[in-house]
Amino acid sequence: MARAQGARAKMALGFESVYGTPPASGSFWQMPFASTTLGSEQPLLGNELLGYGRDPLPPVKDAITADGDVVVPIDPRFLGIWLKALFGEPTTTGASAPYTHEFQSGAYNLPSMAIEVQNPDVPSFRMMSGVKANSITWNMQRSGLVTATVNCIAQGETTATSSAAGTLTELTLGRFGAFNGAIKREGSQLGNVVSGQITYTNNLDRVETIRNDGKIDGADEGIAMLSGEIVVRFADTVLLNQAIGGTDCELDFEYSIDANTKLNLVAHEVYLPRPRLPISGPGGMQATFAWQASYNSSEGVMCTATLLNDMPDFDNPS
Repeated sequence: MARAQGARAKMALGFESVYGTPPASGSFWQMPFASTTLGSEQPLLGNELLGYGRDPLPPVKDAITADGDVVVPIDPRFLGIWLKALFGEPTTTGASAPYTHEFQSGAYNLPSMAIEVQNPDVPSFRMMSGVKANSITWNMQRSGLVTATVNCIAQGETTATSSAAGTLTELTLGRFGAFNGAIKREGSQLGNVVSGQITYTNNLDRVETIRNDGKIDGADEGIAMLSGEIVVRFADTVLLNQAIGGTDCELDFEYSIDANTKLNLVAHEVYLPRPRLPISGPGGMQATFAWQASYNSSEGVMCTATLLNDMPDFDNPS
């Protein structure tokens, strides 16, 4: 008897033309992932009725919830697919590679996806439809693997013993490394940074109407938010003075392999809180700034993500 193993699992992703309707077979990418909790669950409600003795009556099924996280590599190709889900269609320039894809926050209508999680050994193929990307978060540090966690909300899930995604299109994976990262303030390298954390969220609102199939009607876009933390060695008062003064700055979070392979997330207007400056021993002092970004009137958006790669678009493969 075959047993499911993570090493044999696959993930297929395609964008939907109609919310909740997966694209045709053969219109999916094979997506790399480190782990996932995507799926649906339906809890049971204990029966509260009396008059039948001390032993309980059978439980009742509660509402179905379909959502979860996907831990994905930060790379110049596959990440563009996730950025399209998070920000909407990019503005792409370039007649040939490298192509420049510019994603901006604040889109009113985000695309939906269909994601199939495959365990061929069982076999079990679970298709999540009406999937929208709610948030993405990642850490920047000096060493280690560079991954991001994408949180998704789906309309529902169907299970089958064979794949509905068909033959998957594969892309060459070329990951960014931690040493490819940089954090800039007002265009200049920010010094003494120990680590950084970035979270962008669409604050999706589930439309939980009464239906006989247990699905939601959709997930509406709420107020977007971009926030995070910067941990720095306390070597100067540049960030502290900004926090005390209540002024803003531009922060640029970058990964770059070469001139043709880059990722930049620019928060155009960032505010810093005044932090504590703890002294925990004889070693160096560190300060943690839990920053927040806001709408910038000059740029017309809160943030811009720019991806340089060799892909002309992120439309479904055919």
